[in-house]
Amino acid sequence: MGSHYFDQSPHKASEEKTIEAVLRGNKWMFTSDHAVFSKKEIDFGSKTLIEAFRWPEVDGDVLDVGCGYGPIGITLASETSRNVWLVDVNTRALALAEKNVSRYHLNNVHVQESDLFERIQRDDFAAIVTNPPIRAGKDVVFDLYEKAHQYLRSRGELWVVIQKKQGAPSTKEKLLSLFSDVETVKKNKGYHVFCAKKS
Repeated sequence: MGSHYFDQSPHKASEEKTIEAVLRGNKWMFTSDHAVFSKKEIDFGSKTLIEAFRWPEVDGDVLDVGCGYGPIGITLASETSRNVWLVDVNTRALALAEKNVSRYHLNNVHVQESDLFERIQRDDFAAIVTNPPIRAGKDVVFDLYEKAHQYLRSRGELWVVIQKKQGAPSTKEKLLSLFSDVETVKKNKGYHVFCAKKS
């Protein structure tokens, strides 16, 4: 039986591997495995989002939705004293994220199981970052955007990366219907990074 990266409990046999990357000017090592998103290397979209991200002016914590094994949230957490929350529905991905957090001794990172925002108990994040689960379907992705608006504090920001061919134009249209200010921060090889600010 196969497994998707958005399954809660992957069935595919585990075979951990270590991948390397340079992100925001630093060298990183992450443990990955079967049945998690982008298991062989850091996804190009995630890299693009990581490099494009700017810290919000408003104070507060950061939430990485659909964190996988953690490259986005962990990289950002390493350069801030803000708390960074990593959430995913995939229990294997979360175990890997915990392992990767421990490797870098990051005390400001918190890993939590949650199907998108299902178990998030607060609505005051300064930034939410996501490389959304496109394969889970448009309805799931748009629900993520709607919920993100609810879970951000005033002047908080939603950062999204998505390929043009996988729905970047419709994503921007949806974000404009929810947020007062939507900026296309970066375009790179078909990937678009959007920053949507809550008024």
